[in-house]
Amino acid sequence: MIHPLAVVEEGASVGEGCEIGPFAVVGPQVVLGAGCVLRPHSVVTGDTELGEECQVFPGAVVGEVPQDLKYRGEPAILRIGARNVIREGATLNIGTEGGGGETVVGDRNLFMTGAHVGHDARIGSGCVVANQAAIAGHCVIEDDVVIGGLCGIHQFVRIGRGAIIGALAMVTNDVIPYGLVQGPRGELDGLNLVGMKRRGVERSDITALRAAYATLKQGEGSFAERARRLNDETDSAMVREVCAFVLSDSDRHFLVPK
Repeated sequence: MIHPLAVVEEGASVGEGCEIGPFAVVGPQVVLGAGCVLRPHSVVTGDTELGEECQVFPGAVVGEVPQDLKYRGEPAILRIGARNVIREGATLNIGTEGGGGETVVGDRNLFMTGAHVGHDARIGSGCVVANQAAIAGHCVIEDDVVIGGLCGIHQFVRIGRGAIIGALAMVTNDVIPYGLVQGPRGELDGLNLVGMKRRGVERSDITALRAAYATLKQGEGSFAERARRLNDETDSAMVREVCAFVLSDSDRHFLVPK
């Protein structure tokens, strides 16, 4: 169902059952999976692929060139999984040569009004990026992360699985899995206990994570040294996940417990 006032450029691939509204624009390199819905005045351009049943709302711009002064028009792509919802005015950019040339988004994410995903970012699945939140280039956002309204995520920052970032926070360093970040200059302020309970995480795992958080907060040595000792001592897979995140390579420091 393609409205006669829509612009679908030659070369675009439109899957079965797609709906493209009036004044929507689909570029020549775009691939739309089955059942995608592009509402009026939405734009999908560049070398961009949307998985099945994605929805793009009015004013959203998906697949435009990155906001990077080093970009010189080199080939780069944006790959978006299935059943993502991209609301009004949201922007998702293609990658750059300096960042691997690829921006990647998983499945079942919600990008609310005015949300931004910068070049070469990698977004997992099941995330919520609230109104006017901005994810800078090269960031890694793992699965089931919630980013509150008007947040800013600094370039190269990693946010671990299941973390939550409170509204208005500026996050300049990595956030451990299941962490809770609050405050204008984002500070690690506990664990996302509500989110874990909602997802049905076992009480034993939550208890282990709370004990691990206390150890990371007050133990001897550096943050990384405490994580290394904790990894050697714990029997919890979720605690080991947190430790592995802390001990992996990163271009930023960590937000540490207050």
